[in-house]
Amino acid sequence: MKRIDEVLQALSRSRFRSGFRLDSRDAAYWGAKGPDVIRRHAEQFVRQRLAPAAPANDGRQTPLRGHPVFVAQHATGTCCRKCLEKWHGISQGRAFHEEEIDYIVSVLCAWLEEQTPSGGYDTPPLL
Repeated sequence: MKRIDEVLQALSRSRFRSGFRLDSRDAAYWGAKGPDVIRRHAEQFVRQRLAPAAPANDGRQTPLRGHPVFVAQHATGTCCRKCLEKWHGISQGRAFHEEEIDYIVSVLCAWLEEQTPSGGYDTPPLL
């Protein structure tokens, strides 16, 4: 696994990966739900679609749109096991460890927070 800031910098230099942006529906969903809910969604998607040793439909399991996390997965190279190995050094052919799941979710959330000026809230959270 790599440092999140370093991998996001490398991804920003990829013509393909840097082309992904949240559309207005995804941004509205992110703003309405907030980062905590989206983080739970991200963890659920990672556990179900990526964490098994041999995920179903690997390479095609992540839609291009329909949820902010899906867009983030393509933007961050966390959409399939091959991309995870290439961009993050997480090898294929085995189930993920908990720290790898946490790392992937953190990468996704870091990218999403970069895409949303308010950090994910339509209005600042109450303290």
